[in-house]
Amino acid sequence: MTHPLTVAVLGPGGTGGLLAALLSRSGHRVICLAGEATADTLRRTGITVRSRQFGDFTAAVDADTELREPVDACLVTVKHTALDAALTRVPPAALGDALLVPLLNGVEHPAALRARYRPELVAPAVIRVESTRVAPGVIEHGSPFAEVDLAGDAVPRARLDELAGHLSAAGTTTRVAGDETAALWAKMAFLAPFALLTTRYGVPLGTARTRHRDELEALVAETAAVSRASGAPADPAQALARYDAFPPATKSSMQRDAEAGRPLELDAIGGALLRAAERHAVPVPVTERLVRELRAAGH
Repeated sequence: MTHPLTVAVLGPGGTGGLLAALLSRSGHRVICLAGEATADTLRRTGITVRSRQFGDFTAAVDADTELREPVDACLVTVKHTALDAALTRVPPAALGDALLVPLLNGVEHPAALRARYRPELVAPAVIRVESTRVAPGVIEHGSPFAEVDLAGDAVPRARLDELAGHLSAAGTTTRVAGDETAALWAKMAFLAPFALLTTRYGVPLGTARTRHRDELEALVAETAAVSRASGAPADPAQALARYDAFPPATKSSMQRDAEAGRPLELDAIGGALLRAAERHAVPVPVTERLVRELRAAGH
C-alpha cells in the first residue's frame, strides 16, 4: 500500500470509533473530532474495542474539537440528527483537498454536503455493522462483519480505490461501488422496513418478521418500488431472505435510540422515503402509516 494516511473521524461513536481504532491499529494517524470532554478522554485513553471479529485492543488517537490541519480523508460518522451541528467542526477551508466520506443513513445528505463542500470531494459510503459506543472511547462491535461500500460519482476513481484499499487492510471489507445512487438505495431499501417496523412495535427483528410479517412484506415491496423509481435496482425477495437470516434478537439502531430516549433518524429514513415516493408518484400506504404513527408517538 501507499504511505500511511491522516484521517479525521467526525463523531467517534459506535461506527466512527470502530473505524478510527482499526485505522490507527493499521498504522494511520487518526484525529477524532468531538466535544471537549470526549476529545480529552480520547487523547488520554485512546479507543478500546471489544470485538469477536477484530479481538480486544486499544488504539491511540489524536483528538480535537475542530479540524485544524490537512488530512487525507474525513469520515463523517455522526447520526443524521446531529449532522448540522457536527459539521461546524469541519470548516470547508480546513478540509482542503481531503475526501469527505459520510457514512450516514438515508439518501439526501450527499446533496447537502456538496452544497457546503467541494462536490468532487464528497464520497458517500454505506456501512453494514453493529457497533455501539458504551462509553467515551469504548466500543463494542457485535456483528461478525464490518462491510463498507464506498461511492462518489464525481470523485476520481483512483482516490476511492486508495481509500478502499486502506480500509480493507485495516480489517473492514470495503469495495468501491460504481453507482452512488444504487449503493445508497441498497442500504435504504434494507434499513427502512427494518427500522420502521422494529421501532413502531418495540420488538426485535425476530418478532417483527413473524408477528408483523404482512407489514414487513408490504414495506419491502414499497421501498423496492421507490428504489427502482429512483434509478436503483431492488430485489424484495432477497431483502426478505436477509431479514430471515439475521439473529432473532437483532434490533435496529433506530429502535435502540427510541429505547434510550435519543432523537430518531425518522426524517432521514422514513421522511426521505416518503419524499422520494411523492416525487416519483409511488404509493407507499404502509410506510406512510408507520411514519405517521411514530411521529404521533412523539418521535
